[in-house]
Amino acid sequence: MKFHVSSSELQKALMKVNGVVPTRSTLPILENLLFNVSGNILTITATDLEIAMSIDVQVSGIEDGKVAIPAKRIIDTVRALPETKVMFSADVENNKIKMVTENGEYALTGESSDEFPATPQFKTENEIEIDIDALRRLINKTSFAVSTDELRPAMMGILFQVNEKELCAVATDGHRLVRTKNKTLKTKFKKDIDIPAKALNLIAKFNEEGTIKMYVSESHVMFQFQGTMLVSRLIEENYPNYESVIPQDNEKRLTVNTGQLLASVRRVSLYSSTTTHQIRMSIKGEVLSIAAEDIDFGSEAKETIPCSYTSEPMEIGFNSNYVTDILTHIESEEVVFQFNSPTRAGIVLPKTQKEGEDVLMLVMPVRLNN
Repeated sequence: MKFHVSSSELQKALMKVNGVVPTRSTLPILENLLFNVSGNILTITATDLEIAMSIDVQVSGIEDGKVAIPAKRIIDTVRALPETKVMFSADVENNKIKMVTENGEYALTGESSDEFPATPQFKTENEIEIDIDALRRLINKTSFAVSTDELRPAMMGILFQVNEKELCAVATDGHRLVRTKNKTLKTKFKKDIDIPAKALNLIAKFNEEGTIKMYVSESHVMFQFQGTMLVSRLIEENYPNYESVIPQDNEKRLTVNTGQLLASVRRVSLYSSTTTHQIRMSIKGEVLSIAAEDIDFGSEAKETIPCSYTSEPMEIGFNSNYVTDILTHIESEEVVFQFNSPTRAGIVLPKTQKEGEDVLMLVMPVRLNN
């Protein structure tokens, strides 16, 4: 195997696939990248057995071949190079690899390409063509609420509900929930799929513009985009019935400036308990009070900001981290909270929604320490 390539082009591809490579694995081969040269195309593949990503790089091919190369060593080396042309060669019989630049020569030992796991074959008629910016928005609006609890694997993914009217993305960790609908994305089939957040976060990091194709089978989803392919296993556990936890009778409506509230919560939460991160929101008329205290350290803080509220006064407690996360993902100048009682979930909505989009967030309250 032999080819020439620009160090910057190679680095760009390596940084994309690096997110798939497991840091520690019981299978050493997974800590490698598969380099496959065919003509003037180098295909770099990484996998952790759940997700596989391949990227095509334009090279000056001299001799076809493929070999598995230690990911960390090759990525660190290429990242440290200046912009230069790299001559890459490999003896695929002995897995000996050599990189030569204008000023240096680097030799390393790889693994047989035969040991590298094959990417799942994909046969499906279920195809969605979607603007990548719209997909990024769906992912970025929901991924912060994904659970990290391995005992609840279904909630470690983002639920995509696909139908002929819209594409809906849902994430929850049991404390907060986000549902984002894009009404401009329409398909000819109807399906609910639970995609691991890790795979979608890799897609969200793509900086390119254009459309991305999404293919769905019974067990996998595949994304194809400008020489990049990502295949991920779907989460098989049933996603919880999230619609049943969205309250329908939250009639108390609080409207407040998003930036003011976010800044106030951040300041006041510095004085909250490091264990519970509890803040207290007291609403009366056109004044919203945000307070916190840390009994262990004898500290407390309180701020007031203007708001719009016409129901009877109420107090409700929240984990400040959850409120901060939600407000950070509200783009509207004003945010609307809909409440029922201090023990029921609060609905959070942007006052003005982006055209063709419908965002609903939900946060569970915490019991106040009176």
